[in-house]
Amino acid sequence: MTAAVFEERIDPGRASSFLLAALVHIALFSVLVFGVRWQNRPPEAVVVEIWNEPVPVQAEPKPEPKPEPAPVVKPEPVIEKPDIAVKKEPVTVKPVAKPEPPKPKVDEAQKRVREELAREQTALALERERQQIRDQLARDAAMARNKGLAEYEARIRAKVRGNIVLPPDLPGNPESVFLVVQLPTGEVLSTRIVTSSGHRAYDEAVERAILKSSPLPRPDRPELFNRELRLTFRPKE
Repeated sequence: MTAAVFEERIDPGRASSFLLAALVHIALFSVLVFGVRWQNRPPEAVVVEIWNEPVPVQAEPKPEPKPEPAPVVKPEPVIEKPDIAVKKEPVTVKPVAKPEPPKPKVDEAQKRVREELAREQTALALERERQQIRDQLARDAAMARNKGLAEYEARIRAKVRGNIVLPPDLPGNPESVFLVVQLPTGEVLSTRIVTSSGHRAYDEAVERAILKSSPLPRPDRPELFNRELRLTFRPKE
């Protein structure tokens, strides 16, 4: 008997059934897992938003109209002139006389003041000159008087010295000063010793000689006469 060989054939519906069963199991498993997680999940917080009053919207400023641009003026074309050499003649500059500066106006009052000051200065200068002349004349007169008095007294001393009898053994050159009072005619009224020579004999000899010389010589000019004369005598002069 011939064994019949039967080839195993795969049923196409079997494979799709197996795939469908696997998907169903996976879906059930997912439902179980996600359902448990959803029950154990904490409640979600409620978020409340607070709205402020709307800020009023300011109206935007209208843009100012832009000024229209000024019309552009095109410059006129410059026509260059050709350089022409022009011979210039030398210019003779004549010197111009400078005008005299205007003289300042002098006020009449100021003019009178200046004239008065000038007269006063002239008078002062003349007075100084006169005073200098007077002073010079006074000096000259004083010198002449002193000279005349010196000559007058020298003549008196010469006459008195001629009548002095010197004492013997007179040491040195002693000095005696006498004050003599006389009359205009020259007569001696009195004598008085002012400074003694320290030698009594010499002082007495001089006093006797003065009295003996009366009348004394008179001056050449009457204005030189002096009632009181201060006379100095030394034996060796």
